[in-house]
Amino acid sequence: MTTEIKAPQLPESVPDGTIATWYKNVGENVSRDDLLVDIETDKVVIEVVAPDDGVLAEILKVSGETITSNESIAKFEVGTKSEDSVNAPAKVDIGSNEIVSASKGVESAALSPAARKLIDENNLAVSEISGTGKDGRITKEDVLNHISAHSSPADKPSENEPAQQLSISSEGRIEERVPMSRLRAKVAERLLTATQSTAMLTTFNEVNMQPVMDIRARYKDEFEKAHDGVRLGFMSFFVRASIEALKRFPAVNASIDGNDIVYHGYQDIGVAVSSPRGLVVPVLRNADNMGLAGIEKEIRSFGEKARDGKLAIEEMTGGTFTVSNGGVFGSLLSTPILNPPQTAILGMHKIQDRPMAVSGEVRVLPMMYLALSYDHRMIDGKEAVQFLVTVKDLLEDPTRLILEI
Repeated sequence: MTTEIKAPQLPESVPDGTIATWYKNVGENVSRDDLLVDIETDKVVIEVVAPDDGVLAEILKVSGETITSNESIAKFEVGTKSEDSVNAPAKVDIGSNEIVSASKGVESAALSPAARKLIDENNLAVSEISGTGKDGRITKEDVLNHISAHSSPADKPSENEPAQQLSISSEGRIEERVPMSRLRAKVAERLLTATQSTAMLTTFNEVNMQPVMDIRARYKDEFEKAHDGVRLGFMSFFVRASIEALKRFPAVNASIDGNDIVYHGYQDIGVAVSSPRGLVVPVLRNADNMGLAGIEKEIRSFGEKARDGKLAIEEMTGGTFTVSNGGVFGSLLSTPILNPPQTAILGMHKIQDRPMAVSGEVRVLPMMYLALSYDHRMIDGKEAVQFLVTVKDLLEDPTRLILEI
């Protein structure tokens, strides 16, 4: 029986998507829930899996084509077995990408679909690759790390790499041209809009991180045991401090809708996360009702999903305030850009030991610069400064977070 594989229903905020990568060849045997294709949207990458055991009969939309909700992208034969796809290696042209089918007896149970595709394309031996996934499962990152470790500048590009990507400039030097992903293009568009359509201003302060570091050093082991392996990080302290400060300065938690100001009676905190496909901002819903452990658990989950391209669109919509941590990459000071329609964003930075004057004495303390970018149309400088000072005071005396003072 032949059935159609259709694109999923996209949210109203996502009008269309682009076929990114096909992981199966025409005529190849497929098991139920095997990954067939990635569909890239402005916000996330959506995976389409096989509805049943069978064979991929025909591909209707090749890589790079634009699709809409519920549009047919392939035909699938349910319950059919293709002997050719099992016994003979084959190359099938899928749009501009040539995919080599597996012919080495690779156990699919030990590989993710993306990892299996990379192994086939690069003619690698599975036995030489160490798996870091659950139960030793080989992930896409494991394969990429193996290729990187065993490659050299003289290596030839893969036969599946589009030839038009490499060119020679007018000066005789090699250049590479690749299309910008939809996600990165959307991020670029939003950032440009934020700088052009808001009266953005940034105010700075610094915080002594010694009290928070002392708490982490004293309770990190007990915290991890009590909360099933969840580690106590810095982000949860900053999120909690931001929530308390937002309650005191509701304008920082508001947004602008045309000529209206929308004051939110809740705190949904966006957490900027770097992913292989670009910057994403998943949202901690009702963060004001979450404790440190709940915040850390959600942030860790967001990081894993962002790395694997598993974030859902619903997890990245909304948000009333954003916290961004450039310090994990070594940034000492920066001016974060607003995430519209939000009117403020807090930037964290690297913790740096610096000599500070304390009670007439010079002491070396672990200091961090804080940056609050805000829309001056909505927030006055006084409110912005007082908000940032409140965050600073709460972090330098974390007992205030418990007592809510």
